[in-house]
Amino acid sequence: MRRSPRPGLFSGSSSVHLGRPGNLPAELNRFIGREGELAALARELDDARLVTVVGVGGVGKTRFATHAAARVQDRFCDGVWLVELATVHDPALVDHTVAEALGIADATDRAPRAALAAHLAGRQLLLVLDGCEQFVEECAALARELLRRSPGLRVLAVGRRPLGVAGERRFPLGPMPEPAAITLFEDRAAAVVPGFATRPGTADRATVAELCRRLDGIPLALELAAGRLGALSVGQVLHRLDDRFELLTGGARGELPRHQALRTAIGWSHELCTPGERLLWARLTVFAAHFDLEAAEYICSGPDLPEREVLDVLTGLVAQSVLSREEHPTGVRYRLLDTVRMYGAGWLDSLGDTERMRRRHRDWYMGLATWCELEWFSPRQAEVAARIDVELPNLRAALECGLTQEDAHLGQYLAGTLWFFWVGCGRLTEGRLWLDRALELDTGHDEARLKALWVAGYVSLLQGDTVAALGALQECGDEAERTGSESAGAYALHRMGCLALVSDDMARAEELLRAALARYREIGELNSNVLMSQVELAMAVAFQGDVAGAVDLCQEVREICEDHGERWTLAYALYVLGFAAWTRGEPARARAFLEECLVIDHAFNDLVGTVLAVELLALLTAEGGDPAEAAVLQGAAGRIWRSVGLPLFGSRFFNAPHALCEEAVRGRIGAERYARLVREGAAMEPDAAVARALRGCRARPAAPGVRGAVEPVPAPTQQPAASPSASGGETAG
Repeated sequence: MRRSPRPGLFSGSSSVHLGRPGNLPAELNRFIGREGELAALARELDDARLVTVVGVGGVGKTRFATHAAARVQDRFCDGVWLVELATVHDPALVDHTVAEALGIADATDRAPRAALAAHLAGRQLLLVLDGCEQFVEECAALARELLRRSPGLRVLAVGRRPLGVAGERRFPLGPMPEPAAITLFEDRAAAVVPGFATRPGTADRATVAELCRRLDGIPLALELAAGRLGALSVGQVLHRLDDRFELLTGGARGELPRHQALRTAIGWSHELCTPGERLLWARLTVFAAHFDLEAAEYICSGPDLPEREVLDVLTGLVAQSVLSREEHPTGVRYRLLDTVRMYGAGWLDSLGDTERMRRRHRDWYMGLATWCELEWFSPRQAEVAARIDVELPNLRAALECGLTQEDAHLGQYLAGTLWFFWVGCGRLTEGRLWLDRALELDTGHDEARLKALWVAGYVSLLQGDTVAALGALQECGDEAERTGSESAGAYALHRMGCLALVSDDMARAEELLRAALARYREIGELNSNVLMSQVELAMAVAFQGDVAGAVDLCQEVREICEDHGERWTLAYALYVLGFAAWTRGEPARARAFLEECLVIDHAFNDLVGTVLAVELLALLTAEGGDPAEAAVLQGAAGRIWRSVGLPLFGSRFFNAPHALCEEAVRGRIGAERYARLVREGAAMEPDAAVARALRGCRARPAAPGVRGAVEPVPAPTQQPAASPSASGGETAG
């Protein structure tokens, strides 16, 4: 095959070369974006003789393929030839259509395929077969035979599913990324509204960006939406997208019918599906976002679609680009574009099956949440956190369904069951939203409501809302006593102790937490919550001066956590051990505990644990001789506190490291510089702040007046040792 010199798979123009064989049409408007994909397709044509561009309806496969073919036509001395099969309705005419496109006039009695093979036998040619999806078998047989008999031939097929021929390379074409989608929309809009343009950072650009996102970056949808600007504003188009299939019609005259309306483009894919594929497509629309195979098998199966057949039918939808396959840290997942989902949802409604499927979806995710709650107290804790995070859109849909159906107690149960995510993974605000909604309902199911109550109290107290926390926990305790729920009573008692802890009533906290631990033991409860109550008890006794007792309690927790693979509660035990080491004048040991604590908390996105560790590390940094860096860390901690709720719970005990650090650092570097460095820290993203805190500093002699202790915690017995390399000077932070 003759090639153009390198570099330059794309050295040619995107327009047809005059005088060169071929029939590619000239482009009527500007081709936008996809440079990386064009380059990738050219490389595929280097390596494979058959490449099939596949993608969902409206994604721009035809335009992309013909543009790519025009850009590489210098490599084919006998030209690039486009065969449009979309207007063919009889499979027997496929070979005739290809022969006609190539200009083969054969008056013999040979079959068209034989004439094609004879014509192509010695030629260096690229054949573009567009619209293969309706005649997959015929196109596959034709391509297979021609490629075998014509060594200089390469075929670029375009369709909604691959041909399935040996040696075929599948080239999936996805939606346009946002920047390119915006450029395409604005270019087409300018043809309708002369001078149309937006500037980055403006409200108009934000509206256009949202429109492009809602349309999934599908070029056909973007072009049809731009065409509506003759009568509507961008905001009005965006507002009407819930009825996008009625709105996005009226493509350019002369285009194929399926390119003149979004409904027709997506509907063409639907017509090509088998009955089983159509049924699964409709049922999959119940998912709010991407999903895994196991969920699809449970939710979407039934007598008319046995569970054992779901995988094969789903594979067919992937092959037709109705579904996209995505790699996630939690495994392979699948996704419907929003436009494809809405089309299928209309079919599900027409089947009268929407509410039943929503309930099946809710039940699956309730089961998942229950499993995850149990597995939270196990070596799979990090896996659970990742799984819940990736499933959050579907869990939200399940919560919405659970709280609006007749059996709303299931929504209450789900909101409470996700306590470990709300608390342990930094989702306090969202958890509070769902719990408040759940508790507004009178479902008549005591256990579900009691669980939601103690979890709501827990979330509220961590946000610093002691009034709401007290109300929820008192109600939970009273109702637990009335109904005889020992478990709910123990949790309510535990969280009342936690509330006393953050409210600085350490004696009361110790009393309640010891009582809660006794109840947990009586009912045989052992999980992360139980261990956390022991850590909180350790905090209460440490703040009252019994540091040794606190260490003993946390060492026991540490051992249990290591036995069970628990990490989240372990981080809080490490915080207490770090606090104890600090009070004893062991800065290196304290830093080691706190750094391990911070790594765990940050991995779980536990903002409360993260900020407590950063605050104490800031104090250690100041005591180590780097007050400027300590000020930066204090600023970073302040930003994280704003994401949690009331900073430091208003507690003088929890606030002690912050107050000591601020007083000492201000004295060392002055109020003005301190304020500037705090602002610098407050501008840092949490990831950067954690990395900064973990970077730490080598131990330096403690500055006079820096070290202190919270009464009645005893003063440290020794000063931190000086590092041989310490200079004693300040850093710029």
